Amino acid sequence: MWKHEDVDPFNDEPQPETALVRAGEDLDWQTVESFLRDSLPQEIDTTGKFDIRQFPNGAANLTYLISFGETELVLRRPPFGDLAPGAHDMTREYKVLSKLWKIFPKAPRAYLFCDDETVAGAAMFVMERRVGEVIRGIIPHSMRHHDRLGNRIGRALSSAIAEFHALSPADIKLETLGKPDGFVLRQVEGWKKRWDLVSAEQHQHGMNDVYSALLADLPEPQRVAFVHNDLKLDNCMFEADNPDDVYAIFDWDMTTLGDPLVDFGTLLNYWPDPDDDPDVVRGGHAGLNQMGLPSRAQMTEYYAEKSSLDLANIHWYEAFAQWKTATVLQQLHYRWKVGDSTDERMATIADGLPRFIQKAEDLLNM
Repeated sequence: MWKHEDVDPFNDEPQPETALVRAGEDLDWQTVESFLRDSLPQEIDTTGKFDIRQFPNGAANLTYLISFGETELVLRRPPFGDLAPGAHDMTREYKVLSKLWKIFPKAPRAYLFCDDETVAGAAMFVMERRVGEVIRGIIPHSMRHHDRLGNRIGRALSSAIAEFHALSPADIKLETLGKPDGFVLRQVEGWKKRWDLVSAEQHQHGMNDVYSALLADLPEPQRVAFVHNDLKLDNCMFEADNPDDVYAIFDWDMTTLGDPLVDFGTLLNYWPDPDDDPDVVRGGHAGLNQMGLPSRAQMTEYYAEKSSLDLANIHWYEAFAQWKTATVLQQLHYRWKVGDSTDERMATIADGLPRFIQKAEDLLNM
């Protein structure tokens, strides 16, 4: 990861949204093309020339831009290699996105699911392509003219999360998507199992200590809601002319029903703060702390106001998110280590585990 001083978010060049497909991540495109032409809904024009690019900025699921002439779609499938239990669930993501768009316009619409692994090598689905700006560590050129941009996108994100958490799953027949009873305990125990599958000896003691501390102080949920499980700024999209409203939210493969504060703790895990060490990337992209984003305390205040939830115990949820993120980083590194990933970013992605462990411990001792 970069250090913060290496990035100027208002002057540096942002990473391109699409690129040629990375070596080793091509699919059998002839089979994919034939299947899509035969299977997509008739209202989608697939008569044009077939083309493929990749969205290269994600770290896990493989996401491709599929074109038929002027028609653009997005294809998603799990990464290659062995997968952690419950992760990269394309069946779940399709189930959510085939319905959620009806009551939550920020969710892209899914059109087609395929579990025939002879087509794309794994289960996959196809959804609409949204065109807009994803803000990582560098502001897209099209949004640099906005006043108080950082503050506005932060407030917009808090509002979008609160709006999402107020939805009724029963309205779109998703009330059985998850099992809310015991959700938080299952989350902690499930992520411990994932850690054990990829664990690194040098971090075992610290990760186990945090696990025990989390179990010792499990919070009681205030509400049952949709839980996205990976809400962060770079999983959102804005229209270039409107930083006051989130246009789209992506990466729904872990969506379930449970305690919504798990989502907000995830956001805080990635969110920079003026009091953070400027030489340490917290977990989000370098450059975020120079954008004028609201502080974590301000984001918490905005979300509490919009959601009407009590956030007095939010430090537990943030600690859980820090510990969970440490596991995710180790999973990504492990896949690279055993040869299941060709993405060279994953070679050093787990180097920051000690700071995630320490931050989780600090939060649990508040």
